[in-house]
Amino acid sequence: MVRDRVGIGWRPELAAGVLAHLDRIDVVGVIAEDYFEAGARQIEALQTLAGFVPVVVHGTSLGPASAVPVETRRLDHLARLVERVRLESWSEHLAFVRGGGLEIGHLAAPPRIAATVEGTVANLRRARAVVGTAPLVENIATLIDPPGSSLTEADWIQQILALSGCPLLLDLHNVYANALNHGYDARSFVREMPADRIGMIHLAGGRWISASGGERRLLDDHLHDVPDVVYGLLEEVAAAAPGPLTVILERDGRYPAMEDLLAQLDAARRAMARGRRRRDERCAA
Repeated sequence: MVRDRVGIGWRPELAAGVLAHLDRIDVVGVIAEDYFEAGARQIEALQTLAGFVPVVVHGTSLGPASAVPVETRRLDHLARLVERVRLESWSEHLAFVRGGGLEIGHLAAPPRIAATVEGTVANLRRARAVVGTAPLVENIATLIDPPGSSLTEADWIQQILALSGCPLLLDLHNVYANALNHGYDARSFVREMPADRIGMIHLAGGRWISASGGERRLLDDHLHDVPDVVYGLLEEVAAAAPGPLTVILERDGRYPAMEDLLAQLDAARRAMARGRRRRDERCAA
C-alpha cells in the first residue's frame, strides 16, 4: 500500500545532514534548474542519490501560467533531466516569469482571467507532450492581487486543474500568506481545492514585512520555521485527501541544526496522522 511520505528540499548546505538521516527522510526534492547545465559528475551524483531515496524535481523558471508559449529549450532541459535520472515526478509553479522578452526575476501571478487559463492549459499540455509526464502545478504566494482579474484564485486554479488534467502541488504556506495578505480564510481555500487532485504538499515559513502604505504583508521567504497554523492546514488536507500525500519541507537559507529540520518533518507526520484519523473516523461513521 502506498503511504504518505515526508521529505525535504535538497540544498548543498543540507546535503551532509540529509545523507546522514535518510532513515528519517522519505523523499528529497531537487531544483530542476540546478541541473540543466550540470556536468556528468553532478548527474551521476543525483543518480546515486535517487538510488538511496525517491527524488522529485521542482522547476522555478518555466513560467507556464501565461498566454505566451513556454520556451522549448526549457522543456527540453526538463525532459532530459527526468529521463537521465528517472526522477519520480516533476512540478512547476502556476506563475509567469517573463514577458515581452524581459525576465522578471521572480514568480509572478498573472491576471486570473479566461485567457491565462487557456494559455496555462496549452502550456501544460505541451509540457506533458515534451517531458512525457504531466507536472504537478503549484499555487504561488503573491503580495498583491493581480490587477484585471475576473476569477478568484481558487476558481482559477480549479479551472486549470480540470482542463489540464494535472495534479496539484498545494503549498500551504503560500495559502496562509495569501489568505492573510488578501483577506480570506485559509481553511476555506484548502477545502475549495479538489482533494482527489492533491498529490504533493510544500511547507515553509516566512516573515512579516512593511508595505509601501504602512500595512504589513506576510512574505513567503523559506528562511523561517513552519508556523503551527500551516501544520493545521496540513491536517485539513490529510483529513480530506483520498490518496497518498508527499510532503516536502522547503528551506532556502538561515539553516538551523539538522535536528530542528527533522523535528519539523516529525511535526508534519503528526499533523497528517491526525488528519488521517479524522478521515477514517468519518468514513467509519
